[in-house]
Amino acid sequence: MLQKAVRILGDTRYVFAECIKQLMNHQSLDKITVTDIVEMSGKTRQTFYRYFRDKYDLVNWYFEVLADKSFLQIGNSETLREGLIKKFQFIYNDRVFFKEAFKSKDYNNVENYDYNCILTFYQNIIKRKLGDNIPPDIEFLLEMYCHGSITMTVEWATGGYKLKPEELADMLIEALPPKLDELLRDLK
Repeated sequence: MLQKAVRILGDTRYVFAECIKQLMNHQSLDKITVTDIVEMSGKTRQTFYRYFRDKYDLVNWYFEVLADKSFLQIGNSETLREGLIKKFQFIYNDRVFFKEAFKSKDYNNVENYDYNCILTFYQNIIKRKLGDNIPPDIEFLLEMYCHGSITMTVEWATGGYKLKPEELADMLIEALPPKLDELLRDLK
């Protein structure tokens, strides 16, 4: 399986991602060591540290791959709903990985990374529409919404995926405060 992934992906970062994903099938992210990852990969620690600061950086890089393929496409060629559905489908398709990643309580965990990613993304959309300064009330609503959105994503991912990705996306869109809904409805 790992060798097939190496041939298909051809990128050392993906090799490390495949290894950590396989390890997460048997133990929590917080218990996995860089030694475990490099031993499984057949690569060296030096190679690992050429690409990543630590295992959390690897997980966050993999999450960024998700964001680039889904959420960050919102406003380019996709609606908010389409981007959210793609994000949640990506998480669902790698559910063991993301369930374990979202359980981590390390400061550099994927939950904090996701929050910062979506906050910055939405801030940039709002700045494009309103100018460089986001009014304090809009900033407050945005931060509150992003915290709530991430909390619900984590609960969904760690709680058994009881909703379909489309249902979760629809609920998060419905939860947008009216002032944010106005700003984020038309993303182009």
